[in-house]
Amino acid sequence: MIVRFLKYYKPHLPLFLLDMGVAVLASIFSVFFPFLTRILLKEHIPNKNVEMIIFFLAIIFILQILSSITSYIRIRWGHVLGVRIEFDLRADMFRHLQKLSFNYFDNVKTGHIMSRITNDLNTITEVAHHAPEDLLISLCVISGAFGFMFYFNPYMALISLLPLPFMFLWGMLVGKKMKRSFRIVRKKIADINSSVENSMQGIREVKSYANEELVYSKFTTHNTEFKLAKEYAYKIMGLFYSVIYFFREIYYTTIIAGGAYFIFIGEMDVIDLLAFLLFVGIILPPIERLINFTEQYYQGLTSFERFTEIMDIEPDIKDKKDPVEPSKISGDLILKNVKYQYESSHTVILNNLSLHIKPGESIALVGESGAGKSTLVSLIPRFYEVNDGEILIDNNNVLDLKQKFLRENIGIVQQNVFLFDTTIKENILFGKPDATDDEVIDAAKHANIYEYILTLPDGLETLVGERGIKLSGGQKQRVSIARVFLKNPPILIFDEATSSLDSESEALIQKSMVELCKNRTTIIIAHRLSTVKHVDKIYVMRNGSFTESGNHQELLDKKGYYYSLYNETLI
Repeated sequence: MIVRFLKYYKPHLPLFLLDMGVAVLASIFSVFFPFLTRILLKEHIPNKNVEMIIFFLAIIFILQILSSITSYIRIRWGHVLGVRIEFDLRADMFRHLQKLSFNYFDNVKTGHIMSRITNDLNTITEVAHHAPEDLLISLCVISGAFGFMFYFNPYMALISLLPLPFMFLWGMLVGKKMKRSFRIVRKKIADINSSVENSMQGIREVKSYANEELVYSKFTTHNTEFKLAKEYAYKIMGLFYSVIYFFREIYYTTIIAGGAYFIFIGEMDVIDLLAFLLFVGIILPPIERLINFTEQYYQGLTSFERFTEIMDIEPDIKDKKDPVEPSKISGDLILKNVKYQYESSHTVILNNLSLHIKPGESIALVGESGAGKSTLVSLIPRFYEVNDGEILIDNNNVLDLKQKFLRENIGIVQQNVFLFDTTIKENILFGKPDATDDEVIDAAKHANIYEYILTLPDGLETLVGERGIKLSGGQKQRVSIARVFLKNPPILIFDEATSSLDSESEALIQKSMVELCKNRTTIIIAHRLSTVKHVDKIYVMRNGSFTESGNHQELLDKKGYYYSLYNETLI
């Protein structure tokens, strides 16, 4: 685990060495202060040597200035080191999350992911900066101070060592409990993040059903669990610190008691006792650093464990070693005996499906909810993997194609459109980030949204709000279609793109869809069967299988399942 974390220091090695170097210098400066003070009090002041008194005071003053300079460098650039490591960690996590398959996001709450990419990484940053620095300073100061103390009086130095084993033993024993308690706190804060995100995203449903109290009650449950977890963590922390501080305070008592004894028997003078007390004064801060190091280490270790949990998750869907990337796709799409079932429940969703869509041809998938239509079209861009059978595009198995290439050649318009919290222009540009303004405008015109955009004060620069909340359902859908126009893929998938729209919006969307489908291989999923009369072929799905196929009139003439579905939509 530690070795894995150390790789994040490598790109910032010069900064790390600078931080550690000034930490060592700061330790040396602090250790020499009691040493020089002892010489001043023991030799030069009793001898009334004014020149040496001034010289030593000047040296002490210079050391204090140098100590301030090293503190500035250590605090500023040490924290910069931590920030840069946090940047790398967050970039790695975000990039890794982008690689994970839909299965992961189907089973993990967004709030938990957000907690790991924000709170956890911030904790790791503090450890990345403070842990090695505090550990090095502590070891340097403690070893240097005890070196001088053994030089002055070895027996007195041995006495001053007595509290240390008890302090470190206590830190190790209680530190494990602290680690466990902080791990629980991290999990509970993730639950709170998830609860808040869920409630805020569904605020319109909450208010429309007047269920504010119900939502608050659920939030209170998570909030209470977090409170109790944190109270327990602070209980352990309080016990930890109180005992450590007891040993810290008893340090002075130990030194005074030992010093009194040695002064009494004539083995030590008052100035040496004062020097020892000064050394204790510089030893205690490093001991406090070690206490903080223990706390930070266990918090950081817990957070890094949660970081590695995500980083160790392998995507369900991967490119082959040498993926195929043809120069061009015509859109010839073949499904051969395709099967799919959920791994967890072994429920069969698709069973032996076969079809052939020629380039430029359009088909429709119709059937009741749960028939497997959306699952089928999700297998084509490899959002999920087939359990058996083949999906071929231009005679290339989609499993052999590079995922990026495959998805670049497929345009998808879904029922629940997602728009990013930015401008209309930026949302359209998502289809082709390097498109010109003229191309964006042309795509908006083809999607029948440009005239509406012109009525807005900021035009294409109008902010759409979170998830496109400032636009109507039809407007959002047309922006998403403009996005696909800009992408210009040879294969199109419309997943119930008009099912939740009013008749006026549906008419505009239909017009846009007809324009978009020209000369493209198109799959349309629809509940309103009147919207797919124009397609070349309709496949009727039931319980994961094709039960009928043909054009609209042929299926009506059969007076089978399609006929009953069509009549139901007319009612």
